[in-house]
Amino acid sequence: MSRHSKKKNGVPDRWLDYKAVGKRLDGTRFIAFKVPLKQSLNQQLACSDVFGPWELLDALSKDGQELGLIIDLTFTTRYYKVQDVPESLLFVKIFTAGHEVPSDATILSFKRAVRSFLRDNADNDKLIGVHCTHGLNRTGYLICRYLIDVDGMDPKEAVELFNSSRGHAIERQNYLEDLQRGPKRSNEGMDDSEQEPTRGCAVHRPRYASLDSGSREERPHVSDTWSHRSFPPPGIKQHGHHHRPHGGLLPLPPFLPPPPFLPLMGAPPHPYQWTPPHPDSQWWRPPCSEDSRSRYSPHEPVSSPAPRLQEDRGRGLLPPPLPQYSPRWTNEPNSYDGSEGGWAGPKMRHHHRHGMNRYNPC
Repeated sequence: MSRHSKKKNGVPDRWLDYKAVGKRLDGTRFIAFKVPLKQSLNQQLACSDVFGPWELLDALSKDGQELGLIIDLTFTTRYYKVQDVPESLLFVKIFTAGHEVPSDATILSFKRAVRSFLRDNADNDKLIGVHCTHGLNRTGYLICRYLIDVDGMDPKEAVELFNSSRGHAIERQNYLEDLQRGPKRSNEGMDDSEQEPTRGCAVHRPRYASLDSGSREERPHVSDTWSHRSFPPPGIKQHGHHHRPHGGLLPLPPFLPPPPFLPLMGAPPHPYQWTPPHPDSQWWRPPCSEDSRSRYSPHEPVSSPAPRLQEDRGRGLLPPPLPQYSPRWTNEPNSYDGSEGGWAGPKMRHHHRHGMNRYNPC
């Protein structure tokens, strides 16, 4: 992804050009960072560029800092919501339009949120995280405005402190001119409560699967992804066929195990191997009449049953044989005469045109 690309409902424009998190402003509770992104937006990024609410906590814990409140100054809710914020954090949303100096009502809302948190957390050192889209212009203006109006800091000193801590300088000249030459805003009503901060709702860290995060621990391996399926991943050959996850060929059954090695002499037959019958075995069963049952012994192999069949058939013990096909063609009607000659074949007739033979007019 280009570092200057922008997609509708995607990663913010120029978001990748800025550091994720700055440093704590010395002598204050403020820390600035760019907008953390929800899981669906982080999945569009490379592993090294992912930055969400949980990555924010990781970055601060490395410096031994603890975050207590996030003030969101973006003019949208599409980057993340309170459902994406860890439950250990408080969250305040102040819709602030970009490119223009914030109104007095917006400045007062910011002062009230900061004042309320400092009053409730006077016994700890938890930080107040402030961000807009890039964590620079609107963020820098409101932090500096609080330092100038409430803490009485020199405007130039406040701007330099923010720029050095954030790692980027405030870019918009209308913001800088208002901070350095504009009037101070009133602090009247700053101690009044305007909106109670919301507790974050996220309990577990999301599992990202970015475009090139093959080495990311959270990303499942290909074999794990397909382990619950009965077919291999797409593009993998099996027994000469391409298997696809939806449709296509079904997987072939496993091959039978090879038979164990047995000596050639005296080895029992394999259960899946055909064996020819023994030459002395009975391959023809005689008729079950009383007369014929006495003539044949079950232990006496029959070598040639044809003479006995003819004798039994002549005595009426067996039905007549089926007619046999003969290639002879006769003028007799189609019938079976019961003789040994077999089937006589269909009756042949000559068809004459106009009642006479064309070759024998007489």
